Amino acid sequence: MSYGQKPPFGKIGRLGAGEMDITWIQFFLMSLAIFRITRLIVFDQITAFIRAPFLREYEETNILGTKETYLEPHDGGIRGWIGQLISCYWCTGIWTALAVVFFQWQFPIIVDPVILIFALAGMAAIIESIIQTLISD
Repeated sequence: MSYGQKPPFGKIGRLGAGEMDITWIQFFLMSLAIFRITRLIVFDQITAFIRAPFLREYEETNILGTKETYLEPHDGGIRGWIGQLISCYWCTGIWTALAVVFFQWQFPIIVDPVILIFALAGMAAIIESIIQTLISD
């Protein structure tokens, strides 16, 4: 690379008063990790026990006679607030992003492998979704 050229994965910014520079590849990996962690919190069966204290489950029978299960946040209080938060993908995503950026900034040596693992899992989920869509067509 000659003098004056930008590196292919140049830094996209500096966060806060500290020295956290983020490259495009780090941004991409963090985005995938945030996607995967958010889905884990909001949708995955393995974390249903975390959501259970904050959401009520009820069943209704649709017009075809099939039972459908719905989740709704508890009314009021801290349980209701957390229930609203974890039943909203967008809301949970913002708080997940905040946590990932904070921990990446404060503890990069510990958090880097965790971000990589969740990013790989996120990419695998995206690839699997694409394949399932192609197969079902």
